[in-house]
Amino acid sequence: MTSEITLFVNPTAGRGRGAHAAQPAASALRDAGFSVRTVLGTDADDALRRAKEAVAGGTGALIAVGGDGMANLALQAVAGTRTPLGVIAVGTGNDFARALDLPIRSPEAAGRLAAEALKGGTIREVDLGRVGGKWFGTVLASGFDSRVNDRGNRMRWPSGRFKYDLAMVAELAAFKPIPYRIRLDDGPVQDVDATLIAVGNGSSYGGGMRICPGAELDDGLFDVTVVGDCTRATLLKVFPRVYKGSHVDHPKVTVHRAAKISIEAAGITGYADGEPLGPLPLSAECVPGAVRVLTA
Repeated sequence: MTSEITLFVNPTAGRGRGAHAAQPAASALRDAGFSVRTVLGTDADDALRRAKEAVAGGTGALIAVGGDGMANLALQAVAGTRTPLGVIAVGTGNDFARALDLPIRSPEAAGRLAAEALKGGTIREVDLGRVGGKWFGTVLASGFDSRVNDRGNRMRWPSGRFKYDLAMVAELAAFKPIPYRIRLDDGPVQDVDATLIAVGNGSSYGGGMRICPGAELDDGLFDVTVVGDCTRATLLKVFPRVYKGSHVDHPKVTVHRAAKISIEAAGITGYADGEPLGPLPLSAECVPGAVRVLTA
């Protein structure tokens, strides 16, 4: 393995934490004897191109510095290769890092862990979801939650997470169950009215909302959480339980396990790792051992 490591940095992550986090992470890696180069891009496409060039050039590891969006972008460069991925989690959600039990908002500790993993060969192969040519590490969201994302992304004010709280209130006011058609693996097509359907490779999204609490990163299967045709009142009772994962005990919630899923619903956008994939219908598959990650 080459001693040159590539830091893949989002300077805007976590309201600027990404730029500040790169330096202590790089210092921890250099102190361990690694040569570190930094990759930035003028935009996401340019950054991804540069990351892929680093992987093709034989970098010892690609280490994403930022939040779930940056980790997701890094996955597009390393999935299906032998290049290990490290994560310096300094974004808002950091759900991929949570699933891997990595340090959160502690770039020096995360940098030390990455260095120790590289030196000790502590590399874990984990599954990824794939939709067409796009990879994701945590959750594919569709339904009420993705509509909140849609609305929040259109809002210019306020900034930060409060914007999405307001978007949720607005979506609740207009809420009604969504007619879906889903197919799990090679089973029959099912018509269901649901509030949302979440496809979990990892267990959480939105900064620790455990929408798919039983999901494991290395079992070759998705956990598919279907929140049924709730009333507004029921949704207001069920949704706060997502933070503990206890919502799955509610009679309106069902959980399925599948290696493949197809989801269809009119007017719904799919989001994976918090990033928009595009309108439904979408088909996702769980790809075992698709990425090698640096862990404790």
